[in-house]
Amino acid sequence: MPAPFALLPKLGRFTTTLGLSLSLFASSLLAPATAQAEGEIRIAEQFGIVYLLLNVVRDQHLIEKHGKAEGLDIKVDWTQLSGGSAINDALLSGSVDIAGAGVGPLLTIWDRTYGRQNVKAVASLGNFPYYLVSNNPKVKTIADFTEQDRIALPAVGVSVQSRYLQYAAAKLWGDKEFNRLDKYTVAVPHPDATAALIAGGTELTGHFSNPPFQEQALENPNVHVVLNSYDLFGPNSPTVLFATEKFRNDNPKTYKAFVEALAEAADFAQKDKGAAADTYLRVTKAKIDRAALLKIIDNPQFEFTVTPKNTYPLAEFLHRVGAIKHKPESWKDYFFQDAKPLQGS
Repeated sequence: MPAPFALLPKLGRFTTTLGLSLSLFASSLLAPATAQAEGEIRIAEQFGIVYLLLNVVRDQHLIEKHGKAEGLDIKVDWTQLSGGSAINDALLSGSVDIAGAGVGPLLTIWDRTYGRQNVKAVASLGNFPYYLVSNNPKVKTIADFTEQDRIALPAVGVSVQSRYLQYAAAKLWGDKEFNRLDKYTVAVPHPDATAALIAGGTELTGHFSNPPFQEQALENPNVHVVLNSYDLFGPNSPTVLFATEKFRNDNPKTYKAFVEALAEAADFAQKDKGAAADTYLRVTKAKIDRAALLKIIDNPQFEFTVTPKNTYPLAEFLHRVGAIKHKPESWKDYFFQDAKPLQGS
């Protein structure tokens, strides 16, 4: 675990970072994305077990394998970023071709590029519960957070964790109060937020996390679950991969190789959790015990699949509260309709 984040009271830098990110996002909407040539693909991922399918794809060189089946030698470039805003900026600026982020950032970028770059999801990365955890014993529900608390999440107002928190707030206080807790949230990468929550002693008393960071935090007896995303939507796909319409159309063989590689990785991870755990440790160099990791992955609520599940309730909510302008009629509006995934929600 990295050293505790040297953190709050230095909240100002989060505000500055957020403002810069939003500015970059706005400017990138005006700049044309530069598509890579057929035979090249640049992929941006974030942190956590939810990106394990990409670890398998990378470790087994599956894109290259399926590219060769199409008579194509594919060059694959990998990068790691934190937060949906940074991911969206990278995609729209043409720095990456495939973006990995939550359903929240997907719906934001789908809405803002509607009729232009037409960004849509390629596939899900699986179904996983996300926990909002806290080390403040007074916080039993989201209604208990006060001005003295700060909640870490990957990107304020954009990340899927932020959107889940807004959905929960609307459920409790009504749609007009959907952003009631936004003022308590700060953008902190999952590893740093986990370390800070475990160490305690800062204003950071909450973290809307993802696996394995939420499970690592819960090993501390002072940390407890405040909210489970499955309580909001049931089993759902929180994290997806998305791309511009131009990349998909201009690079059909590369795109197909990527989709086929991801489907093979999902089948591998779901059938052999032990091998999947080994892959995660090998690729990410994560400092987590293999037995502990395997216990997390063996959670029956985890499912590695490219087929999206229960993403539409969040999309409908975001339109209802005005967070996105365009209302999708179904999940098919913001997912490319390829051979895989075949059925979703």
